[in-house]
Amino acid sequence: MSSAAAGRNDPAPPPPGGVLWSLSGDIRALLMLPVALTLQVAHPAVGAGVDEHSVFRTDPWGRGERSLGSLQLWVYGGEEAAEEGRRLRRLHRAIEGTDTRGRPYHALSPANYAWVHATGFPVYRHGARYLLRPLSREQERALYAEWLQVGRVLGIHDRDMPQTIEEFWPYYRAMLADEIERTPVVAELVATDTAVPPPDRGPRLLRPALRALWPVLLPPLARFRAFLTVGLMPPDAREAIGLEWTDAQERALRRFCAVVRVVVPVLPERLRYLPRARRARAAHRAARGGGLRPTRGGPAASA
Repeated sequence: MSSAAAGRNDPAPPPPGGVLWSLSGDIRALLMLPVALTLQVAHPAVGAGVDEHSVFRTDPWGRGERSLGSLQLWVYGGEEAAEEGRRLRRLHRAIEGTDTRGRPYHALSPANYAWVHATGFPVYRHGARYLLRPLSREQERALYAEWLQVGRVLGIHDRDMPQTIEEFWPYYRAMLADEIERTPVVAELVATDTAVPPPDRGPRLLRPALRALWPVLLPPLARFRAFLTVGLMPPDAREAIGLEWTDAQERALRRFCAVVRVVVPVLPERLRYLPRARRARAAHRAARGGGLRPTRGGPAASA
């Protein structure tokens, strides 16, 4: 198929002003990303693929930056969104092997690829309850419809994705019951003693100081990352994976999230939104000739 023909048939990204438009560009979404990754690699095939083919151990900062940039393209990329979906499929064509249960796998097998995509919905839904505000029933339905559209952008066929929330929850519960487990990669992602190289991104002037202080900074940062990853995991998924969580930790998480809910909404837009989201919001605002008004079903701007 020619690029022109592909462009005419490309699925559009989620609509501007929708629920996902508001959620995924907010800096609070950064706190949800480790949760989604951990739930993804709790699948035996996905965990094996990441274990054997990913650079998350040797280049964690670069991998994180690329993953975040890719996700932002799915939502805010416009015509670039579908091309990013095609690029990801090309990248995963050669990823195959044997999963943690001794079964052959391929990264693009519909069941495996669809699970990686599916995890976004429960993670966003649950994370919003803590870091923004609980979504209404209408907003949940809008979020699910928009996440289905992201699946299409990624090249996932409708037949491989539950098409309604009513279909999603039985699928999700069956995956938790039959497939999800504490894989070796999950254990690494929630460990507090894993060696992580110092950041090689950010302002050049700060990098020498970060390298020098990294032995001191890493332990509390690792504990905080594990705390948020386990705490913001949907409880049913947390139980299925076998991650421990105490009442005291839950109270501490709620206190932290209460502060986040107060502080982030009053930040200026340049600090509250990720760069691509900020540019997309400005372009949408200019096209509408005024302030950005969420479409029906989108979370309020102050969330």
